[in-house]
Amino acid sequence: MSEEVTTKGAGKINQKVISKSKDAGDGSRADNLNTGISKENSKKVAEILNQLLADEFLLYTKTLNFHWNIEGSNFHSLHLFLDEQYNQLQSIIDSVAERIRNIGHFAKGSMKEFIQIASLNEQTGGTSVSEDMLQQLVDDHDAIIRKTRCLIYDLDEEYDDAGSADFITGIMKEQEKMAWMLRASISKKRAE
Repeated sequence: MSEEVTTKGAGKINQKVISKSKDAGDGSRADNLNTGISKENSKKVAEILNQLLADEFLLYTKTLNFHWNIEGSNFHSLHLFLDEQYNQLQSIIDSVAERIRNIGHFAKGSMKEFIQIASLNEQTGGTSVSEDMLQQLVDDHDAIIRKTRCLIYDLDEEYDDAGSADFITGIMKEQEKMAWMLRASISKKRAE
């Protein structure tokens, strides 16, 4: 005797079908998916993820800038540490862009687009105070953590995209670890 299993919206979910659409409604081509998420919700999720992509790219660029321009008695260790940080951010950036593609949209890819939609601020030029640099990076990681924490519920409940909510949870965890490592690199006196 077989038992029938039902879940919310199971009747609407079909096998993933990908076909190219000539118009995504905004003048650009996008993949047309049939995964149980409405086109409107998918578009909104892509907008949210593109803003996260922009923030991650600005944080990556700032980390790379500081990696290049850091000075001080602990230059060598911080230079290597920031190398690890920006490489990890590069991996996050790639995964966010791929998630946008997974849900059928195109990822932003220019500095102009990133600067227009990012919530983080750029850091121009170098600075010679190592701990000031690290504190700026901590602040930016914390901002992304706060943002992703709020997005988890919205993506799942408001936009019916549990996959993106789970994905964002993973990003938040990586950001928490990176922020902790940065915070631990700042002297206690400075952090207070």
